[in-house]
Amino acid sequence: MKVYQKLLADFDELFLGYASLGIIASSCIGSVAAMLILMQGHTFINMFQLFLVVTVCMGFNATVLAQLSHKFVFNSLIVSVLTSLFFIIINLI
Repeated sequence: MKVYQKLLADFDELFLGYASLGIIASSCIGSVAAMLILMQGHTFINMFQLFLVVTVCMGFNATVLAQLSHKFVFNSLIVSVLTSLFFIIINLI
């Protein structure tokens, strides 16, 4: 929990820079996940996975654009990156 608090404090202090980097990172990792999902085929399961990745990544972008609280933006960045990484790992196996 100390690591989370320290990262959140750092994110809060330099919000504009980290939010910009977060948008780039979330979009890049999400696009890799989308590419790997689409390489597996076009079944309903794959399209549902693609829907989840795109929704979560766009949700993070929306939290930044809506200027929500810094903690909410930070938590949505974590969820976005973890979701994309989860689907990357699932589709590489």
